[in-house]
Formats: sequence, C-alpha cells, structure tokens
Amino acid sequence: MQDSISQAKAAAPSVPPAAPDFLSFHGVSQVFESRRGPFEALRDVNLSVRQGEFVCVIGHSGCGKSTLLNMVTGFLTPSGGEVRLRGAPIGAPGPDRMVVFQNYSLLPWMSVRQNVAMAVRAARPQLSAAERDREVDHYLEMVHLLEARDKRPGQISGGMKQRVAIARALAVQPQVLVLDEPFGALDAITKEELQEELLAIWREHRPTVLMITHDIDEALFLADRIVMMTNGPAATIGEIMTVPFERPRDYETIQADPRYGALRHEALDFLYRRHAHDVD
Repeated sequence: MQDSISQAKAAAPSVPPAAPDFLSFHGVSQVFESRRGPFEALRDVNLSVRQGEFVCVIGHSGCGKSTLLNMVTGFLTPSGGEVRLRGAPIGAPGPDRMVVFQNYSLLPWMSVRQNVAMAVRAARPQLSAAERDREVDHYLEMVHLLEARDKRPGQISGGMKQRVAIARALAVQPQVLVLDEPFGALDAITKEELQEELLAIWREHRPTVLMITHDIDEALFLADRIVMMTNGPAATIGEIMTVPFERPRDYETIQADPRYGALRHEALDFLYRRHAHDVD
C-alpha cells in the first residue's frame, strides 16, 4: 500500500500548463468576534492554485472550508494575509468568481430560463437580447435542461435545480467556479450523473474550480489535488494530495486502480485518525 501511495504522490497532476499562482492564499488567517471573545477560525493558510485546476477541499465541520471559499468569492476579507487572483488582492464579489451552493439559490417565481438570463444580464450587459437568449439556451442545453427552460424551480427535481444553478454560474463565464458541496443533498445516482456532467463541462471551459466536499470518493473522482484541512479552531492546511488518474475519468476505471484504494485509505486516516474530532 505504501508503494502505491508513493507512486501516486510522485505522479504529475492532469492540469493545463499555466502559472502556479493564478489563485493564491498568502499567510491567510481569520479571526471572528464572538460573545466569548475572539475566535481564530484559520491560521497561516498558504496555497497556490493553477489556472484551470480542479481543487477539492475536505475536512471536518468547523475546519474553515466555507471561510476559505467566502474569501475567494469576496464575501469575507481575511483578518491577516491576502487572497489574490492573477496577482491582485480579492476585495469584493465579482462576476469573475461564481458560486454554486448546495441549496440551489434559485428564484422560485422565475422560470429556469429567467433564472439563468438574470445572471447573464447582470454580468454581461453588453449582450443584446438575442445574444443573451442564445447564451442562456447554450448553457441550458449543456446541462440537458433546454426542454425544461419554461418551468419554475418548484416544477423540477433537486438534480435539475442544481443543473440550473451550474448553468447560471457558467453562463457568466467566470474565471473561478466555487462549489460549496453542490451535490450533498442529492441521491447517489443523480449525484454521480452530475459529477460526470460537471467534469465534461469543466473539460470544455476549463474554469479554475475550488470545491468543498465531505465525500472522499467524489474528491478522488473530480480533483487534480485534494486539500485536507486540520480541525478548528486555528485550522490550516494539513496535507495536499495529488490525484494521479488520467482524464477523462470514469468511476469503474479509477476504482480498479490500486492507487485508488491507497489514496482513499490515506485520506480516511488523515480525517478519522490523525485529525479525528475529540469525543467528550
């Protein structure tokens, strides 16, 4: 098993050649004020993400995963250090960084098409109405929802709602796509289908992806690298695992690879032995 782990760590990730500091965290810390006084959520986080790379972040609840993503989207400013995109500090939300949440965040009184069109109109106002309609239909077709474009969120399934959310985010053409456990509320079959669709879309458009997940198998299937966080308070990056499997991927092929079991065991060991939550 140790040989398999060593081989996996030595293998180069399947990512496009690009500058290593496209998205970067430099000495990032975060302290929140609470009734009991200052609470240090993150301490000295340093990470460089290549352009077009797919990175998954895993760790126990309370380890600062969402805090990291909120810094990337610009919803939160670090207490210390900087988060930079293309060398410039991130100071506010912007259309170059789009987020997909677990709860879909669709407007229920709007149709599928209107939900996507609203985002395109806000981010790309230079488009004519005809151009905007073509863009919206293109991304809905990409997620196999063109026929459902006139339905409202209450008329479609959870998996379809998440497809709308992904189409909406991609239609803005962001440089960074932030995914906050987007498939966590879905059944296993729908989840696997959407994971495969997400990878197909990512291969075509190559946005830089930063994704939170609690699912190690999902991370091994999707990611180029897996960032494993230590427990909070004062959480930081404990280890970074390189995922060596060639792309395109399918579950059966990578799960048959002896390196898969070794990497999965290493991630489980990190989460549930070396950084297990204390039990009172």
